[in-house]
Amino acid sequence: QVQLVESGGGLVQAGDSLRLSCAVSRRTFSSYARGWFRQAPGKEREFVADISWSGGMAYYADSVKGRFTISRDNAKNTVYLQMNSLKPEDTAVYYCAARPDTLGSQYKYWGQGTQVTVSS
Repeated sequence: QVQLVESGGGLVQAGDSLRLSCAVSRRTFSSYARGWFRQAPGKEREFVADISWSGGMAYYADSVKGRFTISRDNAKNTVYLQMNSLKPEDTAVYYCAARPDTLGSQYKYWGQGTQVTVSS
């Protein structure tokens, strides 16, 4: 059974930084694209960032561009989300996900989420 496990969430103040990690239990995921999504209370889940299997291409939501950085270490089957200059509106449950790295593929595997709370 495939498991994606997020860690690194917590309570921080506006302007602080956090780094989220997402480890996956299967080595074959090194060939998968990985992404981060978030869901704030009362809102729909939204895309945050995505990285190709090689790490050579990354995409970001406009709301986090320039503040967040997605990266991956395939030797450790882990993807990271470095979040800088955090704002209260970044408060959400953050989920990592994985999909085959092919055009038009959908995210098939999801973690349980980690809470990030940013106080003003």
